[in-house]
Amino acid sequence: MLRAGVDLGGTKIQVAIVDKLNRVLGTDRRPTPTVGTPDGVTDTIASSVKAAVVNAGVDLEDLVGVGVGGPGQIDAKAGTLSNAGNLPGWMITYPLAAELSDRLGGVPVELGNDVQVGVNAEVRLGAGREYTSLIGVFCGTGVGGGVVINNELWIGRGAAGEIGHVKVMAKDGALCGCGRYGCMEAYAGRAAMELQARKWHKKGKKTNLFKIMKKKGKPRLASGVWDKALKTNDKMAHKLIDRAIWALGAGIASAVNLTDVQAVIIGGGLGIRLGQPFVDDIRDAMMPSLIKPQDPPVVLLAELGDMGGALGAALLVEQYIKPVATKAGAKKVAKKAPARRPVNQTAAKTSAAVARQPAPVPVTAAKKAATRKAAAKKATTARTTAAGAKRATAKKAPAKKTAAKKAPARKAPAKRAPAKEAPARKTAAKRAPAKRAAASPTTAARIAEAARVLTARP
Repeated sequence: MLRAGVDLGGTKIQVAIVDKLNRVLGTDRRPTPTVGTPDGVTDTIASSVKAAVVNAGVDLEDLVGVGVGGPGQIDAKAGTLSNAGNLPGWMITYPLAAELSDRLGGVPVELGNDVQVGVNAEVRLGAGREYTSLIGVFCGTGVGGGVVINNELWIGRGAAGEIGHVKVMAKDGALCGCGRYGCMEAYAGRAAMELQARKWHKKGKKTNLFKIMKKKGKPRLASGVWDKALKTNDKMAHKLIDRAIWALGAGIASAVNLTDVQAVIIGGGLGIRLGQPFVDDIRDAMMPSLIKPQDPPVVLLAELGDMGGALGAALLVEQYIKPVATKAGAKKVAKKAPARRPVNQTAAKTSAAVARQPAPVPVTAAKKAATRKAAAKKATTARTTAAGAKRATAKKAPAKKTAAKKAPARKAPAKRAPAKEAPARKTAAKRAPAKRAAASPTTAARIAEAARVLTARP
């Protein structure tokens, strides 16, 4: 009853083998090919799944299904992935489900959008469990999104949630990988940021980004490279990240104005690596563009981290888990795992530990009804007991009346001088609600400068 979840990204392929309680038994991670064809990428996915199976100590035949979250346009019924611009040679429609199934001995394969499955995992297992409406924004090679309304992932006609292509620069915008200008992804996607860094570096602007990249043995400016450059106070890295924060703030605020969701979850490789300070800066950058800045949504860091995409992909094939039958033929119901407290953390160090925890079980309607029934029964018992006690008291014989001695007439009290009115106590004026802490002057100044430069073009 095991499943494999595949997070297919522009820079890495992450695979997790999970059981029916969504606990991770084994993983594998390897770089996504940068050249070649969809067939070559599919070969790499198959090899990664087989390696994760070995790491889990199980057999390939133990898998009941493989879920894949991929970038681009997904046709789940047809099993195809199309126009994945961040994958080599994938600006076509490719039958990924059938091709991967053939390489894995015929195991069923289901496809989903990479960010949508990651958002679904956060809703089911991570930071979004307490909210019925939210927007997930995952910053990686590109910028993807997912929308949850009334606890349901909104798919639309198949392409909902593409927040990376919200236009944030109407005039003279940067070129996006989709071929249009001014998209959020053209400023906040790692691929676009690397392209801009190379242009500036070629013109003579100094940066250590590419030295760090070579030292780490990376073919691209991965999230860890940006993190290291920021920590060493690389000016170009700070400038590009500030520009990304500005674009994310403007684009996410527009989406919030449209949907009025309760929460925003920031994830993806770059979001997880840069962590809570990055999330806080995005929240502050949203505020000027929100229609209700006095009541903003909660902005959270994705809790499942790098493992969220793979866990979400594994959820795509839950329907292939067959119930275990007893000898009498009755279905054996597994014990529900207790819900765990939400813990906000980065995944690079803790995602495996998070993923091994049992999945939380929501309170069912039947359980709620049973609780209400027990409370009503308790209240009825209390009322019955009180009524019985009252009747018992009423049955007691009344005491004999005795002539009360007349009390001597009381003298009229002497007139007292009117008491001076005590001075009114001073009450503390109601304090105005504390404003949300603003971004540090340095960060706010950098973001404002990025916005000024981008909008000051003729």
